[in-house]
Amino acid sequence: MLDALQLPVALDARSGPVLLRRATRDDLDQLMALLADDPVSAARGDVAAPGDLPAYLAALEEILADQGNDLLVADDADGRLVGTLQLTRIPGMARRGSTRLLVEAVRVRSDARSAGIGGAMMRWVVDVAAPALGSGLVQLTSDAARTDAHRFYERLGFAASHVGFKRRIPAAPSQTG
Repeated sequence: MLDALQLPVALDARSGPVLLRRATRDDLDQLMALLADDPVSAARGDVAAPGDLPAYLAALEEILADQGNDLLVADDADGRLVGTLQLTRIPGMARRGSTRLLVEAVRVRSDARSAGIGGAMMRWVVDVAAPALGSGLVQLTSDAARTDAHRFYERLGFAASHVGFKRRIPAAPSQTG
């Protein structure tokens, strides 16, 4: 957990106020549904299958136990989870020892998109979280297929300054005896 962040915090979105707070175990079902609600995530296997609950729970517990990570959720005025993002603070040597704040897995529920929720969350990251954590740079990656998201991030002042690479590693075979 990134303890320097003063959470929860109310954010103003066009659709009305949202409450940004740390995720808890009680959010797990809604988080799984939120990931499954996204076509790119669903194509990667995030389909909110009940059998996947242990894997998601283990991931959530690991994120929340790591002092350099936090998983945040946004609730609407009715208390429904409408958005999420993960923050990771990365101390670094480059840029004269600059600390980076990595933003991952930004999602807004499909029926709440274009209501200003994602923009409110990202403005809070840039204006509040990054300075509070001593981060001189906020960075993120976005799947090449997410052209709408690319325009969204550019409107918020992010520049497509780098080319990212990923390599999938097959799961290790089970070790026996």
